[in-house]
Amino acid sequence: MASIDRSDPVILGHVLAEHRELFCQMSAIRSAFGGTAAPTRHHVERLIGAVSGLREHLRSHFTQEEEGGFLEESIARMPRLAAAATAIMKQHPALLAELDSLVLRLREMLAPGDLSAAAWQQAGRDYECFAVHMQAHERSENAVVQEGYNEDLDL
Repeated sequence: MASIDRSDPVILGHVLAEHRELFCQMSAIRSAFGGTAAPTRHHVERLIGAVSGLREHLRSHFTQEEEGGFLEESIARMPRLAAAATAIMKQHPALLAELDSLVLRLREMLAPGDLSAAAWQQAGRDYECFAVHMQAHERSENAVVQEGYNEDLDL
C-alpha cells in the first residue's frame, strides 16, 4: 500500500494533463479573437463551438473536482487546506457563467447580423476577462494541490 506522504504520479499526471488541455483550448480561443478585426459568420460560428467546447471541458473538470479528486486528496493529506479548496470550488459557477455569457454575446452577433468590429472587440474583452479569472483560479488550485502533495508542479 502506498504511503500517504508520497505523491501519486497518476493523480499529478492527470492534473498536469488537464491543465495542458485547458491551456491549449484557451490559447486557441485567444488566437481566434486576435486573428481578425472583422469576423465572418463562419468565424463566429466556429468560435461559438470552441467556447462551448471549453465550457464543457471545464464543467467536466469542475464536476470531477467537486465529486472527489485531487483537491479532496490534498485535503485528506492536509486537512487545513479544506477552506482553500472550498473557496476554489465556489468559483466554479461564476466561471461557467462567464463562458455562458460569452456564448450568448457571440450568438447575438449572429442573430441580427451584428458582425461589427465593436461587437467583436467587446466579445474579445469579455473573453480576456474570463481568461484572467480562470488563470487566477488555476493558480489557486495549483497552490492547494502543490501544498497538499508537497510537490512542485512547475506550472
